[in-house]
Amino acid sequence: MNGKRDYYEILEVSRGASQEEIKRAFRKLAVKLHPDKNPGDKKAEDKFKEAAEAYEVLSDTDKRARYDQFGHSAGGFRDAGAAGFGGAAGFEDIFRDLFDGPFGDMFGSQRRRRRSAAQRGSDLRYNLEIDFEQAAFGATLQIRVPKLVGCEGCSGSGSKPGTEPSSCPQCGGSGSVSMRQGFFEIRRTCPHCQGQGRVITNPCHDCKGQGRLRKVKTLSVQIPAGVDTGSRLRLTGEGESGVSGGSPGDLYVVLEVREHPIFERSDSDVVCQVPITIVQATLGEEIEVPTLEGPIKMKIPAGTQNGKLFRLRNRGVASLNGGGRGDQLVHIVVEIPSKLNARQKDLLRKFGEASSADTNPMGKGFLKQMKDLFSAGDS
Repeated sequence: MNGKRDYYEILEVSRGASQEEIKRAFRKLAVKLHPDKNPGDKKAEDKFKEAAEAYEVLSDTDKRARYDQFGHSAGGFRDAGAAGFGGAAGFEDIFRDLFDGPFGDMFGSQRRRRRSAAQRGSDLRYNLEIDFEQAAFGATLQIRVPKLVGCEGCSGSGSKPGTEPSSCPQCGGSGSVSMRQGFFEIRRTCPHCQGQGRVITNPCHDCKGQGRLRKVKTLSVQIPAGVDTGSRLRLTGEGESGVSGGSPGDLYVVLEVREHPIFERSDSDVVCQVPITIVQATLGEEIEVPTLEGPIKMKIPAGTQNGKLFRLRNRGVASLNGGGRGDQLVHIVVEIPSKLNARQKDLLRKFGEASSADTNPMGKGFLKQMKDLFSAGDS
């Protein structure tokens, strides 16, 4: 006996396992035991090699049949510890079709993928402060946005007009370089060209080889009616220019609505407080009330109490999602005189003496409730 463990036991599958089950089991072990996840762990590396050897045999129909009949004594199987197995030809044959994407590159796959030179431009954010009325009715505003735009001198290529970028001398144009770690090869993005596969040898005089220049662009922004603080407008393609022909990013305009000296907002409704005198509240009067579209006349009925709320239909903010406009809520504040001369005080006393219980119905009701409360306490 050579002391080797059973291949099926290593991969943790049954002897009747299908090829898909074997592949799935090995993929799971390879990811778990991969040296990048276990740096410096010799035990994990040995198990990794052991699993690779088991998979090499069991994934091959002829080798598996010989192994099932004769076991390890069949011979002809490559030892995971042997130098030959660590070579690119043997090891990559196992992993070439087993892994895709980043794992294929990690295990030294011969599929050399150069990063696309074209890259999308960055998105930008612009904070815009607008007036209360502009938020309510909408507006068209001009903004100036500093951003990277494509260089006109070189049409965004970064190379001096009449010249072309050269193939990267470090990676040979592949966009990646390889390094040997233990018994396998790892492929990384080329640090010289950043995965582009090419370098600018004759840079453009205007953009210094960057392909883009920072400029301030004036844009027109359409503010829809009904926006509020925090609303975000997207201007497609108005972000920074892409690289090497990549599409531009987007510009996001984030709105902040200035406070209004008179109005407050409640969803689509606007609220304002309107002060009136005690005489206006008592006798009633037509007063002037501010609205978003200018002052209007509103009738105050006789006997209006402090805190009375009047609703003016369709005088609010337009609904951002359609459905018309909100209302304006007029909150009445009855002002109590704070400074009276002697004659005014005398007249007010005479008014009080002439007043009856019917003059102040709320006070009459309150006095009755208080009397009933104390009467109940005495019984």
